[in-house]
Amino acid sequence: MASASVKDVARLAGVSIGTVSNVLNHPAKVSGETASRVHDAIVKLGFVRNEAARQLRAGASRAVGLVILDARNPFFTDLSRGAETAAAEAGFSVILGNSGESPEREDAYLDLFEEQRLHGVLISPVGELAPRVRKMRERGIPIVIVDRESADAGISSVSVDDVAGGRLALGHLIGTGRRRLAFVGGPESIRQVADRLSGARSAAAARADVSLEVVATSALTVQEGAAAARRVLDRPAGERPDGVFAANDLLAIGFLQELVAGGVRVPEEVALVGYDDIDFAAASIVPLTSVRQPAELIGETALKLLLAETDAAASAPQQIRYQPELVVRSSSGGLSKA
Repeated sequence: MASASVKDVARLAGVSIGTVSNVLNHPAKVSGETASRVHDAIVKLGFVRNEAARQLRAGASRAVGLVILDARNPFFTDLSRGAETAAAEAGFSVILGNSGESPEREDAYLDLFEEQRLHGVLISPVGELAPRVRKMRERGIPIVIVDRESADAGISSVSVDDVAGGRLALGHLIGTGRRRLAFVGGPESIRQVADRLSGARSAAAARADVSLEVVATSALTVQEGAAAARRVLDRPAGERPDGVFAANDLLAIGFLQELVAGGVRVPEEVALVGYDDIDFAAASIVPLTSVRQPAELIGETALKLLLAETDAAASAPQQIRYQPELVVRSSSGGLSKA
């Protein structure tokens, strides 16, 4: 059965289409008796107005888009929660898109959000987005990059200093006496991965007695972390790293599971540090040391920055960068702080 239209409501209520529109959008303009007839007709017909079409006609959507790298990662769940909380307080809703680290899916979501004329877009990009973002901004769609600093001063971003986070992680492992170190993560085309590796390399380079290898992964998942650990465990014990820094907690948890299953003692034989400090880090089989990011704060700040950019008196684009924090737990031989 076809959905009831505004015309159907008007016919049943015995009023004009304009009167129905006023009841829905400007009720103060309509008498109580007329409004009652219209509402009765709406209930009888089961009419649901097309809010998207109304907003397109008005040119003012009350929704923003959010494209994240991986919906399976609790870090992005927390980031999304922060954005949704700030949006709801401002009378907006958030439409979520998961790129799954795929540039093609990312493009598809950006196309969709642009076609729907959303109020603006938050995005944690897979690769370099500056040309696409600039074109969208030129067409009147504000963009804020999340979880990565913008390389373009004309594009706002909210991020964490991942280079500093990489230095924190490696410096901690070195401080516990580890010298044969490994970075587990990839692909390096993801800026966050590249920055964390850059920080790790700078910390390793400051010590002549420290080596750092890269154990590459094709994604930032538990499965890829476990596969990386199996490759490491295939080596003789003396050729394995004694300290591992994983690019995120999902990789670290997968790596840890394989170490434990293989009878490797953590942290006695291999110390392990993750990144993000998701809830599962503290609850893993060996509580995981991790570099904490303020995920909800990043999402909340980015949403507020996005809405500010649409204000008539909007300030210049901003690059807001938070500092990471090392949370030490037993996987690296430290005492739990959280």
